[in-house]
Amino acid sequence: MSRITRREFAKGSIAAMATITVAGTKSSGQVIGANAAIRIAVAGLNGRGGAHVGAYAPMPNVQITYLVDPDTRTYRSRLAQIGNRGNAPRTVQDVRRALEDRNVDAISIATPNHWHALMTVWAAQAGKHVYVEKPSSHNVHEGRIAVAAARRHNVIVQHGTQSRSDTAWANTIAAIHSGRYGRLLVSRGLCYKLRNSIGNRPAGDPPAEVDYNLWLGPAQRTGFHTNLVHYNWHWFWAFGNGDIGNQGVHQFDIARWAIQGATLPRSVVTVGGRFGYTDQGETPNTQVSLMDFGDTKLIFEVRGLSSAGFRGQGVGNVFHLEQGVIAGHRFFPRGEGAGEAIPQQNARRGPGGSNHFANFIAAVRSRRVADLNADIEEGHYSSALCHLANISYQMGSNAAFAPRNRAIAENRDALEAVERMEAHLSGAPHNMQLANIQLKVGSLLQVQARTENFNGNAAANRLLTRQYREGFVVPDRIA
Repeated sequence: MSRITRREFAKGSIAAMATITVAGTKSSGQVIGANAAIRIAVAGLNGRGGAHVGAYAPMPNVQITYLVDPDTRTYRSRLAQIGNRGNAPRTVQDVRRALEDRNVDAISIATPNHWHALMTVWAAQAGKHVYVEKPSSHNVHEGRIAVAAARRHNVIVQHGTQSRSDTAWANTIAAIHSGRYGRLLVSRGLCYKLRNSIGNRPAGDPPAEVDYNLWLGPAQRTGFHTNLVHYNWHWFWAFGNGDIGNQGVHQFDIARWAIQGATLPRSVVTVGGRFGYTDQGETPNTQVSLMDFGDTKLIFEVRGLSSAGFRGQGVGNVFHLEQGVIAGHRFFPRGEGAGEAIPQQNARRGPGGSNHFANFIAAVRSRRVADLNADIEEGHYSSALCHLANISYQMGSNAAFAPRNRAIAENRDALEAVERMEAHLSGAPHNMQLANIQLKVGSLLQVQARTENFNGNAAANRLLTRQYREGFVVPDRIA
């Protein structure tokens, strides 16, 4: 069996990337002992990448051997963060250089969203284990391919929804699943997180330190402006998924986790818009999404303008059950009073305590997918919920705030969420005249959970994937 070469990586065709056979490495065939060093490449060094470096650097028998980012300006601070812990890592702009190194056991991905799945696939094909930040993908197709690559190449892939390693969340979810509070009627996720205007930045040349071709990767070539590098790419469809797929994926994951056995919903509809300012951003800063999981409805709310919380939660989750409400890890009988602590449950978590990165390292050593708290398939489903909501939004059209979208109007809980959204926009301090602005009313889409597509809607199905640039293709299948 031959190793992947740089030339093979550069071919980028679906056929080539789907059928590459990689050589065995230390990560691909055997359990790594407790005292053996695990060598990691960290890819994506701005923002969240600092948390990855900070997590691995002090771990015993873990070495950061590569720092990867198309922007060489990011290297200095991460090298300083690692300090004198072992040998200084190599710094490279192209992740393929790290993946070619037989001594690298794992890659930890904190890049922009549009790189997550392709980098996961490439790493799996190279026999490397993967920690990939949320969301696992830029679209639904990519997420499923990332799962297939992990399974085909027998590598450990942890998804960065770290609440799965949190003791309090594991206990709350176990209590909901126990049935002690009755059936779960509505699982609600909240992302009330202030996002100010990003303004408008003129097109120009990328800085000399940035390999813009590598930064774009799978995305189609578009002009450079400084709202892309480094953070505000989140608000552009070609690279990010809005706050519903940024902060929101954490709360979406918890909301789905609470619905026992849930994968994808039967249907989805979203309403929202980008309100309060006019800027370069494309994704909505305000959304209400309704998903049908049969006996349980999942409602997700995004507010990017300043907002009071709901039942004491701003970025969080609220669970409406037959006997009351759970919010802030407390149960409120009939939704009233000061609430009561949730009794200790027998909640299953993998090794590593509440440290999500330590859980990943433990699973890399054991090579047991079951040891992971957030396996890539769990990450795929929760990320896909964000994508489904956004597809409904993108398929929609502008309309007056009234009359109501029928799917929303016929669901009491979803209607209540929309009415609170309207009060949020029209009340102080925003004081918007709703009659003078329009709401994006998304399409009600019927979802086929087994095949992960939409029933009879070709236009919506086209948004399950994207057109890829040559050399950066996420394959249609994993051979």
